[in-house]
Amino acid sequence: MAARFHPLYTLHMRIEDRLAELGLTLPPPAKPAGNYLPWVRSGNLLFLAGQLPLLDGKVMLTGKVGDGENTVEQGAEAARQCALNALALVQDAVGFENLVRVVRLGAFVNSAPAFTAQPRVANGASDLLVEILGEAGKHVRTAVGANELPLDAAVEIDFVFEVR
Repeated sequence: MAARFHPLYTLHMRIEDRLAELGLTLPPPAKPAGNYLPWVRSGNLLFLAGQLPLLDGKVMLTGKVGDGENTVEQGAEAARQCALNALALVQDAVGFENLVRVVRLGAFVNSAPAFTAQPRVANGASDLLVEILGEAGKHVRTAVGANELPLDAAVEIDFVFEVR
């Protein structure tokens, strides 16, 4: 009889393999910048605080998306970084071996007036999660425009993951 692997174990191995295949490295988990927790677990759900597009400790894209300086593509790249930062927190909080799936993603885009392509910016995070996690990366999502975001970040995303 062939050995059977638990699907979560397979997902755990796939995450590490996919990150390596894509040439991606997870950053160190971000520390809270105020009086809040970086994550809270409630039952089998892991809620993450909003993730900014931090790269090497600095916001990689500031200002408004769609203002003539920051493009949708740059916003999507910032959203990808938010997703990598989220995965770093998941690994720190519960380990990839306990990750079941992405449940929800809420994207906030620091938007220029009349900018309406927030979903295209959020696709940066959504696409990366599916690229890394496959079917387990598919999720429900909200993408909204914001007048301002902390540290003048162009994007902030909160996440909910199902864990075991």
